Amino acid sequence: MDTTQVVLAFDDNRLATQLFGNYGRNLALLERKLAVKAESRGNHVTLEGPREACEQARRVLEHLYEQLKRGREVGPGEVEGAIREAVSQGSLFNFDPAEEKQSFDEIQLRRRPVRARTLAQDAYIRALKRHTLVFGSGPAGTGKTWLAVAYCVHLLERRMVDRIILTRPAVEAGERLGFLPGDMKEKVDPYLRPIYDALYDLMDRAFVERALVSGEIEIAPLAFMRGRTLSNAAVILDEAQNATSMQMKMFLTRLGENSHMIVTGDPSQTDLPNGMTSGLAEAVRLLDGVEGVGFAHFKAQDVVRHELVQRIVAAYEEHDATQARRPVPRRFPARTEPEPREDAASADTTTVEAVLPDFSAPDVSTPDLGR
Repeated sequence: MDTTQVVLAFDDNRLATQLFGNYGRNLALLERKLAVKAESRGNHVTLEGPREACEQARRVLEHLYEQLKRGREVGPGEVEGAIREAVSQGSLFNFDPAEEKQSFDEIQLRRRPVRARTLAQDAYIRALKRHTLVFGSGPAGTGKTWLAVAYCVHLLERRMVDRIILTRPAVEAGERLGFLPGDMKEKVDPYLRPIYDALYDLMDRAFVERALVSGEIEIAPLAFMRGRTLSNAAVILDEAQNATSMQMKMFLTRLGENSHMIVTGDPSQTDLPNGMTSGLAEAVRLLDGVEGVGFAHFKAQDVVRHELVQRIVAAYEEHDATQARRPVPRRFPARTEPEPREDAASADTTTVEAVLPDFSAPDVSTPDLGR
């Protein structure tokens, strides 16, 4: 194996400390993901390992250092995203200009830019910018909803739309919650909490509160969309795997002029009753190839939450694939022996005779009242 050593020096000790992370956790993540050895001393870091891996690690550290110089935060998520981007760009030692991969796309927000961390997220952002209707499907933790909300905030901040409408089917996740106290908003809010979390993460809390009051941001259950025409709006249907076929058709036909619509969901986590078709799976199948509709499909390797979540999703996907390949045993009805046929002449009549009374003899138990 071709092993090399690369020494990097950063001119700002404070930023270098942030780059390496508390107790060197960012460097530890770099070592684990790229199979290199990274040792820091002051504002210097020494990389040792395969030549291509060291080159990728160098690009990651230099890219993250530039982000810090611009005032942006760098945490484990940003480090992992930079690693995936460097890996996707390939090796500079086998450089082919025709196959050059540009840096991952990003969404510019007032608070901070939102940058793709995986190839699937990069394709997702590009689809959002090119198509009026976009479907994002895949396992949990891949950033489908978060990026969708970020793009809608981007459109609202630049006044490309007048409002954001966020909706989800109010379906219980395998539980029976029963009666929920409070008014309609208090009843629905628990189902829409993930959307609130994304808004508060991407926008100033005071602005979100004002926008919710003024109607610039509207959050409502899917059932409330019927009969509306959503014009000049950025609309998100989250957890779309829990929408029925009829609900999905109703929602998609709400699209009005100058509107953008994003549908996200995980087909493997539907909470619909058994035997009911998921509107998300059906819509993805029916609208494939329709002009103006974009698709982004995520897989287990695109999970950007805790890396253990990625392994959990992969284990479930492998189990589902194994179950799908397993042949279904054919079931035949149990053989039953034919009942023996009896000849009418030889039929046993004793039972009938025992049940029927004998009308030939007088009833001696009845007194003779004529005497």
